[in-house]
Amino acid sequence: MPASPIRKLVPYAEKAKQKGIKVYHLNIGQPDIETPALELDAVRHSNFKILEYSHSAGNESYRRKLVGYYQKQQIAIDYTNILITTGGSEAILFAMMSCMDEGDEIITPEPFYANYNGFAVEAGVKVVPIPSSIESGFSLPPIEAFEQKITSRTKAILICNPNNPTGYLYSREELEILKEIVKRHNLFLFSDEAYREFCYTGEHFSAMRLDGIEENVILLDTISKRYSSCGARIGAMITKNKQVVETALKFAQARLSPPGFGQIAGEAALDLPDNYFDATKAEYKLRRDTLVKRLNNIPGVFCPNPGGAFYAMAKLPVDDSDKFCQWILESFSYNNQTVMMAPGTGFYGTPGLGKNEVRFAYVLNVDDINKAMDCLEKALEEYNK
Repeated sequence: MPASPIRKLVPYAEKAKQKGIKVYHLNIGQPDIETPALELDAVRHSNFKILEYSHSAGNESYRRKLVGYYQKQQIAIDYTNILITTGGSEAILFAMMSCMDEGDEIITPEPFYANYNGFAVEAGVKVVPIPSSIESGFSLPPIEAFEQKITSRTKAILICNPNNPTGYLYSREELEILKEIVKRHNLFLFSDEAYREFCYTGEHFSAMRLDGIEENVILLDTISKRYSSCGARIGAMITKNKQVVETALKFAQARLSPPGFGQIAGEAALDLPDNYFDATKAEYKLRRDTLVKRLNNIPGVFCPNPGGAFYAMAKLPVDDSDKFCQWILESFSYNNQTVMMAPGTGFYGTPGLGKNEVRFAYVLNVDDINKAMDCLEKALEEYNK
């Protein structure tokens, strides 16, 4: 089971804090945006005498209400197409276990969300990475690269749109390219759309809107980032493929039901006004612009401009980002402050890639981002002496 590149340096951050050093956490996608009061109040004011199991697919009232949310995203589904999961994590795991057998392969562009590796280990399947380049901003690899990786064991392609860890926003044209590969080889297309609301350089186009592969698309979703509700542990696996839903429901029944209070919070969040995301999106865009500008002004650093989500991958003038990310926590501070980042290697499946890259999560306010960049600039000067 692979270690999380996002959390494996936690002991070094804790030791730094014990020495009185302030640590700026740019390593993990934990937003500092407040969870909507509407959600929290719905949980606080819940009025029932027994906290019962829900239906294994999730509360019907919640699933029916989600249909309206997806209609606003131009995604036409029925509530029976939705299976509520314990976070987006379980949605990914259920999709892998429902669509693939042990030893099957799933292709994904790299760098990719590190926990895909962990879920694949749990499901007994193999992640087959296709490198994308920081020089191109991590755009979709060419169709030939996918074709070369397809074998008799290939069952699915997995994308995250907008992407974690790169922030790249796949265009409709890129999704149409993937559609042709999926059709030609009769593959599943897993589309992780956890960051749908946060797009800055274009419009989000869901894989569920692709014509002609309705039975092949599995949408993976979560309220964690959308409503700053990571601890609620509520996600969804959505597909029009009834056989996949029926199979996934067996796994859902084995774990009994998704979290009760989390479903109450998720259902309440659907009553938020349509303009709820305007302020949040504007705030993340400001943070993105601040971070990217500061990074590219540091000598030897290159960071492409992310089109969505709240992550950025940057190339640093270091030989080993794992060592550097540990060193900056363990042996460095500037004005009694330091920075925690996620080393790039953990987001790649191909050995040797990402050695001089790190992922930043711009989930802190602009003032803190600027202070963190001050620390990083001084740290790189000292590290490279």
